[in-house]
Amino acid sequence: MDNKRFENMDGVKTLKSFKQLRQWRKERNAKIKDLSYTVPACETKRIDFLRSNRTETSITWIGHSSFLIQMNGINLLTDPVWADRMGFAKRLAAPGLRLEELPPIDAVLLSHSHYDHMDMRTLRSFRQAQLFVPAGLSGKLRAKGFARVTELSWWEHAQLGGLELHFVPAQHWTRRTLLDTNRSHWGGWVIQPALQGEERWAVYFAGDSGYFPGFRRIGERFAIRYALMPIGAYEPEWFMSAQHVTPEEAVQAYLDVQGDMFIPMHYGAFRLADDTPKEALDRLTAEWTRRQLPEQALRILQHGETLS
Repeated sequence: MDNKRFENMDGVKTLKSFKQLRQWRKERNAKIKDLSYTVPACETKRIDFLRSNRTETSITWIGHSSFLIQMNGINLLTDPVWADRMGFAKRLAAPGLRLEELPPIDAVLLSHSHYDHMDMRTLRSFRQAQLFVPAGLSGKLRAKGFARVTELSWWEHAQLGGLELHFVPAQHWTRRTLLDTNRSHWGGWVIQPALQGEERWAVYFAGDSGYFPGFRRIGERFAIRYALMPIGAYEPEWFMSAQHVTPEEAVQAYLDVQGDMFIPMHYGAFRLADDTPKEALDRLTAEWTRRQLPEQALRILQHGETLS
């Protein structure tokens, strides 16, 4: 396993050459972007509710791909990143909740090892939590002092209390150093009640992904009520399309997984590509309108806002 390199479905490649990277950087320098819009912070944060809630399902957007998800009395965090910077770039908007405002966290779900999804300084705040991670990551995390780590491959699942945590495919890649490209996997998470007698609808956290046939396969396996879908870091599309969906592709992916409600993510916290948060939201809402989808099925959260 230590020498294994992971792949996408159908062998799709996402890595770009140095020449292509230089071309992107050249294009970026020629673009003029309006960066004035920032995702607003929720003015009515439900901190007391989140700390006491043991019965209701709730979803709170922290920012980027970080969510607090409460279900069956269990508190989960996805891809927790409270970092002020990503590389040399300063965070665009503060996290929706401060670390000290969170309820006790039972488990952390990681989609993959990129720095904007796996921030080691943030993770150290949750050493007592159980970590659920993609195949290939557990050894690295245990070496960093994390004792409670469960590693899953695509379509495998683990049980945590009254929940099932399913690790599902995505189309992406991983790298943290020059030597570990694709040495760990990537994917999304489906969270649903474990007991067969309960209503089995699920929360789907897509992680990072380009558009691929796996979305439809996920929709065939699970009854998804909430689809947490990425919409940012797609420009330039010739460079990003294999690894990041456009807003329009995110809508199609939502339809593929047959979700009841679309909650956008992966925008507004870090500038990872050339698109802006406003552009991503405008394209999302335009596509939603073009397809004549129900207004109430699109829920655009503010940072720190709780849906329950």
